[in-house]
Amino acid sequence: MRNPIIYITTMFLLLFGTIQLHAQEINPKKNNYLVLSKNIQQLKSVLLTANALAKEDARRYGEFYVIICGKTVNEIADNPDFNELLEKAKAQNVKVIVCGISLSKFNINPESLPGNLEITPNGILYGFQLLKKDFITLTI
Repeated sequence: MRNPIIYITTMFLLLFGTIQLHAQEINPKKNNYLVLSKNIQQLKSVLLTANALAKEDARRYGEFYVIICGKTVNEIADNPDFNELLEKAKAQNVKVIVCGISLSKFNINPESLPGNLEITPNGILYGFQLLKKDFITLTI
């Protein structure tokens, strides 16, 4: 009597275990990335990294966000090098976001920033919210 129970349990586990694996193959999860940066000079390297990950991940590549916070927000307005990097980011579908708390702390008028730059009220909170959505994160 013990053998049929073991066989039934084993078959049950194999059946439902393989269904889950098959579902994962059909509907693969996207890799979404977030970089929290305190230095706009690093944006060039971040874009190179985003490009490499897009090639590596292929169809599994999802979204790529960069949140800029800290005193480096002082270097954003009227910066042609940064504007050029923003255009490259846009071409690569990399979303560049600036922390509103940092803008307030350093008295930066949001209207002085490039128009294709998104502002979030709290960059750290937004980072945590993306982390809860399974974004792969890195702080540099």
